[in-house]
Amino acid sequence: MEIRLLRADEIDVRISTCNQYGVGLLLYKDARCDMNILDETFGPMKWQRKHELINGNLFCSVGIHFPELGWVWKQDVGVESYTEKEKGQASDAFKRACFNWGIGRELYTAPQMFVYAENLKKHEKRGDTWKCYDSFKVVKVEYQERKISYLVIKNLKTNKCIEFGQPSVQQNVQPNIQIASESQIKALEGLINRKGLPLNEVLQKANVKSLNGVTNVEYNRIVRTIQGM
Repeated sequence: MEIRLLRADEIDVRISTCNQYGVGLLLYKDARCDMNILDETFGPMKWQRKHELINGNLFCSVGIHFPELGWVWKQDVGVESYTEKEKGQASDAFKRACFNWGIGRELYTAPQMFVYAENLKKHEKRGDTWKCYDSFKVVKVEYQERKISYLVIKNLKTNKCIEFGQPSVQQNVQPNIQIASESQIKALEGLINRKGLPLNEVLQKANVKSLNGVTNVEYNRIVRTIQGM
């Protein structure tokens, strides 16, 4: 039985890095998602889990019953969380064991996701470090050969959508289109000139027709294109 790929509503997002320029994002899944997919794929009575301490580390083994093989087990170790030490370690070990079975393994193929400060709402410097209190949600995901090819992530504080990767079919995912400001366009033109890149080539690779009326989603896509050239 092939384990299906995760839906957008099953993928969670958290901030992994934060600096003056913006934040890096990371995708993850929770234990409930793993349990639901195990139930859906194999049946609630066809899988089980067990935990054991090995050299002081908590491991989780997930077993699946196959008619021709009997019980097959896959195991991994957990890392304790900052809030609930034992519970967090047990949950992490279970999720890692499920990765071994292939549940959510496609999350490791996600493109680099960086959201620039201009697209954040609560982003500020506290002492010597930068903090961001925005939250994010995956609203669309596309796959090619079981690898993530396209993501749309919504900033729940600004209600803006950010694209990562390339969609299979060009589409508008932002119901309230935000147009890039004149200062953003001038900064973009300056960046292209400094790098000595042909404007037409940049726009073609970013799948944008013109700088006139560029949306914030298209603006971010152009910036990522320039960085990759």
